[in-house]
Amino acid sequence: MSDKHPSAVIFDVGRVLFDWDPRFLYERLISDDRALDAFLRDVVTHEWHFQHDAGRPFAETSAELIAEHPHHRELIEAWDARFDESIPGAIPGMHEIVEELDAGGVPLFCITNFSGEFFPPFRAKHAALFDRFRDIVVSGDERLVKPDPAIYTLALDRFGLRAGEALFVDDNLANVDAAAAMGIHAVLFTDAARFRAELVRTGLLQVAERSCDNDEGRASLKTAPARGPRN
Repeated sequence: MSDKHPSAVIFDVGRVLFDWDPRFLYERLISDDRALDAFLRDVVTHEWHFQHDAGRPFAETSAELIAEHPHHRELIEAWDARFDESIPGAIPGMHEIVEELDAGGVPLFCITNFSGEFFPPFRAKHAALFDRFRDIVVSGDERLVKPDPAIYTLALDRFGLRAGEALFVDDNLANVDAAAAMGIHAVLFTDAARFRAELVRTGLLQVAERSCDNDEGRASLKTAPARGPRN
């Protein structure tokens, strides 16, 4: 990681901003635990889904998978129709951090391994959060996936950032290592409290100071002043 303090934050989405796992969907559709485990191990696997993140359309990948497992046709087709059910909700504390950074004027961006088909409706569903981001690089649209250095190069160029100006957070160590190798201040995500501490350490957020609003008696959180990127 660079010794220089970054001025912008680049977020991963899955398992950083939102929890995600195919099990969240399929445990609703397969009641037997052993059958569920076998289905996720042998049929709708993470490796199979990664093709969508890399830009392959669901129509192609599902046709191939159904040909291999015709008795699971309805379950495979459910991956498209009910994909959002694999994302049960926000990672605790992370949306609040996004809001605080945005309120402080810190430029926010995303690089996400996400299907170009599945991301637009998901983004629209959570527009209140994603509208806080100045730009989002989606792997399925670019046909580039983390940890390929090319996706970081593309993102930095699009975001108007130098590597040392960016703090990047991701839950995948390979993605973090690839970003760090390019000079990005890369952080392995574990939980919101540790991530907040890193933001404080780098000066992107101040230590939380609770102050009382005399009129309404509400607590407010002070954040760091804005520091925009250099072009």
